[in-house]
Amino acid sequence: MPRRSPALPVPPDPAAPPDPASRAPRGATRDLTRGPIAPTLLRFALPILAGNVLQSLNGSVNAFWVGGHLGEAALTATANANNILFLLIGAVFGIGMAATILVAQAVGAHDLRQARCVMGTSATFFGAAALLISAVGMPLSRHILAAMGTPAEALPLAESYLRMLFLAIPFLYLFTFVSAVLRGAGDARTPFLFLVLAVALDVVLNPVLIFGAGPVPALGIAGSGLATGVSNAMALAALLAWLRWRRHPLWIGRGDWRLFAPRWDIVRALLAKGLPMGAQMVLISVSMLMMLGLVNAHGVATASAYGAALQLWTYVQMPAMAIGAACSSMAAQNVGAGLWPRVEAIARHGVLFNFVLTGTLIGAVLALQREVLGLFLPAGSEAIAIARHLNAIALWSFLFFGVSFVLTGVVRATGAVLAPLAILAVAMWGIRVPLAWGLQDALGVDAIWWSFPASAIAAMLMTLAYYRFGRWRRARILPPEEERTLATPAEVGGLPPAPVCATAGDVAIEDEALPVPA
Repeated sequence: MPRRSPALPVPPDPAAPPDPASRAPRGATRDLTRGPIAPTLLRFALPILAGNVLQSLNGSVNAFWVGGHLGEAALTATANANNILFLLIGAVFGIGMAATILVAQAVGAHDLRQARCVMGTSATFFGAAALLISAVGMPLSRHILAAMGTPAEALPLAESYLRMLFLAIPFLYLFTFVSAVLRGAGDARTPFLFLVLAVALDVVLNPVLIFGAGPVPALGIAGSGLATGVSNAMALAALLAWLRWRRHPLWIGRGDWRLFAPRWDIVRALLAKGLPMGAQMVLISVSMLMMLGLVNAHGVATASAYGAALQLWTYVQMPAMAIGAACSSMAAQNVGAGLWPRVEAIARHGVLFNFVLTGTLIGAVLALQREVLGLFLPAGSEAIAIARHLNAIALWSFLFFGVSFVLTGVVRATGAVLAPLAILAVAMWGIRVPLAWGLQDALGVDAIWWSFPASAIAAMLMTLAYYRFGRWRRARILPPEEERTLATPAEVGGLPPAPVCATAGDVAIEDEALPVPA
């Protein structure tokens, strides 16, 4: 007969004031099911936002070294290789989100056993997937780039760079996975600090490995790819060492190796819920490529204006993305605890913060766009006027995009993923691309610009309707019968039956309470 999971502490009353004696150590798993929502959400979102900005700036610094010192062919090579990397990361993005939501729900329910079980299975899955992609991708790098139409003069450079990126993928995947799971467990600060370490190492190592220094040989463009791998490997090693040193509740030590044995019910759930979330990134990427093709047909000036606007849009959409990610983790913990009024409140606060932060940023960009666009376009270029015109039409669409992103983050915290995917498909391929292509005879190039707010408003209305009337509150990532069997005995490695989802000392789990934040 399956052994029942040990009783774990009952979540505290959300209305009760925090007990100073129960404050969690810095960096420990944090309970997001209590305390004031607005300041907690803001504090949780800011490190995510800062991390997004930091990664974008890191990409700009790397482009400076490659493009400014190795030439346009090298910059083209990195752009083509990075597009492949983005698609590979997007392919597993959803699976990482599914694991994050499962861990967050378990933490919210104060079920440490289930959180650790998900952590072990997910780590094995990500590690195996990363090694497989790396092993297959390295020898096929040249063929992949050729299939993408990479210019002949950039192909050898792109191959050298992409091979290094494939070598770095296991460290990139695992570092991203561990960081995401920690955020799901309520800790956004620690992943940000180790991301700072990874970016700092990347910035320092890029010129050293590109041009050589002392005993380090000059590797050229391959050195830039190697710098990415080394920096992420060192940051991952430091993060794992920190988790072990702090005895983090999610740390899996040598005595708990059974946790890494894959539970196929969890793997099935990760794939079933994660692939639709990853498909959302693919839909966005492909639609943006389609829009770029439509813009290119209007000439160099329009294409340059659109390229400069995209640089600004990257930063404008970051607050909504950070708030949406924070809402997803917070909502998932409260779903796990069954605190539905707090889930609703998180959604309301998230939408409000989106309007305040994104709206402020949009206003600042519109007020200063002549100066800001001057960073990307030469003075006196006709593209500046085109960029200002298209921004006046399209930039406000990110307010509506933000509402959809925040509410989608809340909805997927329960495991509802198919409806958001369908809404995005309709908005992108049923509205944006057809409007941009079909109305050009009547509106000219403005048809492209107006397609952005039209599709964003439609996506927002559909998401609001689903949030209000949909059945997302009944969704689950794991079926109830599989949740109940997560801690059942299983035969592992020929040893006697032992609880797969347990630590080396079961009594320690029974007595261990998740820390409560101040």
